[in-house]
Amino acid sequence: MALAKVGTFMEMIKFEHTIFALPFAYLGALLVGKSIPPGQDILWITLAMVGARTAAMSLNRIIDRRIDAKNPRTVNRALPRGLLPVWEVWIYVALSFVLLLFSASQLSALAFRLFPVAVTVLVLYSYTKRFTWTCHLFLGLALGLAPLGAWIAISDRFELAPLLLCAGVLFWVAGFDIIYACDDYHFDRSEGIYSIPARFGIKKALVISSVFHMVAPLLFLAVGVLLDLGVLYLIGLTVSVGLLMYQHSLVRPDDLSRAGVAFFNLNGALSVLMFAFTVLDIFFPVRLFR
Repeated sequence: MALAKVGTFMEMIKFEHTIFALPFAYLGALLVGKSIPPGQDILWITLAMVGARTAAMSLNRIIDRRIDAKNPRTVNRALPRGLLPVWEVWIYVALSFVLLLFSASQLSALAFRLFPVAVTVLVLYSYTKRFTWTCHLFLGLALGLAPLGAWIAISDRFELAPLLLCAGVLFWVAGFDIIYACDDYHFDRSEGIYSIPARFGIKKALVISSVFHMVAPLLFLAVGVLLDLGVLYLIGLTVSVGLLMYQHSLVRPDDLSRAGVAFFNLNGALSVLMFAFTVLDIFFPVRLFR
């Protein structure tokens, strides 16, 4: 029974989607000194990420449970079906935020002080679809805090490079979230839910997503230039651009049937590839002009 509940909870929060943000969190930590951080720091960053994402997704499911119960795409989620009681999920939210706070306290003073900011962003995102079509950007910010937070956790300071990295993740995530939201176009319009597809239509939404996915690589390139990264980082970025282009080739205004592949497989691969090529670049640096 207990194991079944754990499985239901993991499915509810889509725990496997942690792959989108966790590699970028490690990337932020790695780039501070262009070296592998101490093992204990990696552990606390990992636990902080788990706490942040679990709290955010649990809150999202609680806040949206009545909307989810009306949407044919989400009606079978755990809370609309009554597979988990709401009070129990609130306990998971509280425990997850405690984990995030304690992990931050083990990392840096600035990371600990910024805990309320992180909580505000994670809570606010779930409400934005009720009043603004820029909700996709708020989701992007929530995930973009992963590399920025990890950088601060290691360095205890703000710098331009992690801010650019955060912005790159913001536009990357917002771009694929727009594609994902196209599936809910008719439901969102009928229920008054705000989104870029609902506001501008699916065709224009896919154009906006493409623009976001042109901005994101430019920001990642700026990070590479600012931190004097080399050829292998550029190769990883180039492969990532190819994945984004392929992602957009899979969806058309009149055919969104492959949006699930675009959302999960390709974007999960992108974050892992960016991290892997950055690691290789740091350990095997090859500069373009040296």
